[in-house]
Amino acid sequence: MLDLYGGDAPSRLALVQLARDIRKRGWWSSYDDVLPGSFMELENDAVEIRSWQTQVVPGLLQTDDYALTLIRGVNPHEDEDAHLRRLAVRVTRRTLLSRINAPTLHAVVDEAVLHRDLGSREVMRRQLLALIESAERPNVHLRVVPASAPAHPGTDGSFVLLTFDGPLDLDVGYLEGAVGVSAYLEDVEQVRRCSDTFDRILEVALSEQESLALIRDIAKG
Repeated sequence: MLDLYGGDAPSRLALVQLARDIRKRGWWSSYDDVLPGSFMELENDAVEIRSWQTQVVPGLLQTDDYALTLIRGVNPHEDEDAHLRRLAVRVTRRTLLSRINAPTLHAVVDEAVLHRDLGSREVMRRQLLALIESAERPNVHLRVVPASAPAHPGTDGSFVLLTFDGPLDLDVGYLEGAVGVSAYLEDVEQVRRCSDTFDRILEVALSEQESLALIRDIAKG
């Protein structure tokens, strides 16, 4: 078909590689009973992840206790085995940031996330200390939008932007909605608007140093 329809060399290489990889299964395929693997696959292949969170700590930066408390609260209809399987996914996802070809994570959170006690104050204190530790990684950039920040486009809700390095790979936006309903944005204009929104959020966010100082103060309290 490629010979028949033609096309440039990069397109041919990309399609041939896709045909070779299509039958490969990632680690997430073992957990398809508790979550769809589509986001896991995109996250695994991304070279840059931009995350804006208004309610919870980004999944890649969650401690075990924090994640399990969140999982239990969001999925009260599931049994403990399912909760632990979801936790196993979170734990495995975290290794993404320490691998050799780790992506760069730009995580921005609303200050309210840092004050929301999940489980207990001790669980939250350990989570805040873990955020500080994670920010020491050269590929992790953590910033906080303070409560005093003016209105901004990110007020509408959380989202994640994933960037890839393939010649034909376009950025993808991910929006997680209520009751587990998620949406993927692949339209170039929609993704561009998401990227612009992220940049505007950064304009009202504290610097990385100021953000870490705020997290330390909250943890002490």
